Amino acid sequence: MKKYRPYIISFIITFAAAGLGGLVTYLNLDRYDTLIKPPFSPPAFLFPVVWTILFAAMAFSAARIYTKTGTLKSPAMYIYAAQLFLNLGWSVIFFGLRAYLFAFIWLLILWGAVLAMIIIFYDKDRLSSVINIPYLIWLSFAAYLNLAIYLINFT
Repeated sequence: MKKYRPYIISFIITFAAAGLGGLVTYLNLDRYDTLIKPPFSPPAFLFPVVWTILFAAMAFSAARIYTKTGTLKSPAMYIYAAQLFLNLGWSVIFFGLRAYLFAFIWLLILWGAVLAMIIIFYDKDRLSSVINIPYLIWLSFAAYLNLAIYLINFT
């Protein structure tokens, strides 16, 4: 059981952040539903499915990195924590504060943090790096949606 402890803890922390972001999102879906969406906007049911898969990959990769480094005080774990914070922050800014342009800028910072995480993880464990590439791709798509929502609805 001891060898699974990093995975259990990583999943708990990661999904706690995901749950907080999901709660902020859920509480503000009424406003989001009134916005005009850009072309290629996926159906609403797809978002929680995709995010659950991405958060699971994040948690798994973070646990693997921790088991490789043996410490929480490594650049890899710091960048992981930072991107998790930035991810949660985006939900608060976009859905909670409805600051769509600021959310887009925040998302670009998150994108950079995830890219840095992928690069740093690569030196420690290639699988942990590679399984986060879909996260970066999804963030790229989210940036398109975020910016388009701002431009269509508020300019």
